[in-house]
Amino acid sequence: MAEVVTMPKLGFDMAEGTLIRWAVAEGETVEKGALLAEIETDKATVEVESMFTGTVRKHLVNEGTIVPVNTPIAVVGDPDEEIDYVALTGEDAVEETTSTPKEDTAVTETTPETAAPAVQTGDANLPGGVRATPLARRIAEDKGVDLTALDGSGPSGRIVKIDVESAAAAPPAPTSTTPESIPAKTPVVAPLVASAIGETPDDKRIPLSRLRQTIGRRMVDSKQNFPAFYVTHDYDMGPVMALRKQINAMLDGSGEKLSVNDFLVKAVALALRQFPNLNAKLDGDAVLQYGRVNVGNAVAVENGLLTVVCHDADRKSLREISTEVKAKAGRVRSGKIQPEDISDSTFSISNLGMFDVDNFLAIINPPEAAILAIGSAMQVPVVENGELTKGWRMKATISVDHRVSDGAEAAQFMQKLAEFLENPVSLML
Repeated sequence: MAEVVTMPKLGFDMAEGTLIRWAVAEGETVEKGALLAEIETDKATVEVESMFTGTVRKHLVNEGTIVPVNTPIAVVGDPDEEIDYVALTGEDAVEETTSTPKEDTAVTETTPETAAPAVQTGDANLPGGVRATPLARRIAEDKGVDLTALDGSGPSGRIVKIDVESAAAAPPAPTSTTPESIPAKTPVVAPLVASAIGETPDDKRIPLSRLRQTIGRRMVDSKQNFPAFYVTHDYDMGPVMALRKQINAMLDGSGEKLSVNDFLVKAVALALRQFPNLNAKLDGDAVLQYGRVNVGNAVAVENGLLTVVCHDADRKSLREISTEVKAKAGRVRSGKIQPEDISDSTFSISNLGMFDVDNFLAIINPPEAAILAIGSAMQVPVVENGELTKGWRMKATISVDHRVSDGAEAAQFMQKLAEFLENPVSLML
C-alpha cells in the first residue's frame, strides 16, 4: 500500500524546510528508520528517517526546494502497484514537482521571513552564477570561500556543504616570491615596520546566519512576551561528586563516564514530576501540563546553539541519560541531526559549568514555562557544624514564566531539586 512522506515539523515554530538531498533515489528500496533525506530548517540540517518500508516510487519535490511543513514530498509503496498520485497526494503537489526538470532547478536565496521557492532555469540566472545549495552558500559566505572556484559533487554539479567545507579546510595556494611578482618601487621596510607595531584590522560586517536570526527572533519574543522571574539556589554538590567518582571508577575501561550534567538531568526530571506546572506551557487561556518529561540541554554549535532533548528523562537511568545526551550532542555538533534529537522538549537546562561560570540568568525557551541556568560546581570555603572547611557548591537559577507559576512554587521546586542532588542515591532507585 502506498504511503505519503510529508515535510516533518521539527519544532513548534517551524513553518517550512529546504529539501537539501535525497538519500534514496526513485525506484530504490528503503527500510523504516533508514535515512531518506536531508532537510534544512532555520536551526540546522536534519537527517530525516523513513517512516515506511518499501520502494521510493516518486520524489514529489526536487532537491533545493523550500517546502511548507506537512506537504507531501515523496511516495513509498510496493514496486509494482498502480498509484494514483493525484488522488493520493493532491493534484497541486504532483503538478508543481513535475513541471520543471531536476537538472534545471535552483532556488534563490531568501530570508526566513520571505522564504518562498523561486525556480529559475540556466546557470546565468542562478544566484552568483553558480549552482549551490542554500546551506553551501551560507557556509561559503561565513568562511570566505569563492563558490565560482569550486566543482560541485552534488546532483547536476551542484555545490553542497562538503564541497565548501573541504575548500575551507584546504591550505592556501602558495604565492609567488619571484622578483617578477614584486611591483616596481615597492617599499621593503614598510611591511616590516607595520608588522612590528601591529596593523589595525578592518571593520567586518558578518551577516547573521539563519540559525542566529531564528535565535534572535525567539529570544526577543521571550523577553517581550514572557514576564519572567528568577529564583537562585546554592547546592551542596559534594554527594554528587563523590558518587560520580565511585561510579566512574566502576565504569573504568568501558568507555563510559557519567558527567555532572547527567545527574542534573535526572534530578530535574524527577523534580518536575512533582511540579508539573513547570513542565508546561501557556496554551491560550489555560496551562497545558505535559505528560512526558523531556529535558532539553542547550548545546553550543557554530553560530549559535541548539537544544538536545532527552525524552522521558524521568524514566531513564543515569547511564541511559548519559549515553543518549552524548550521542545526540555529537550528532548536533557534526551536523548529522535526527528529528528526535532536537524536538519536543518540555523544560530546558542551560549548563555553563564547564566554563567556570559562577551564576547567570537564562532566557526562557518558548513555549516552555521555565529554564534552569546552571553554574560551575566549585570547591569553596564553607561552614559546617560551626567550623570552616572546604566543600563543593553549585549555584543554579530558574527562570519562570510568571503567567504560569509563582515564586513560591519555583522556590519549592529548587528545594526538591536539592533533595535529589544532596542525596543522589535516590536518582538510582
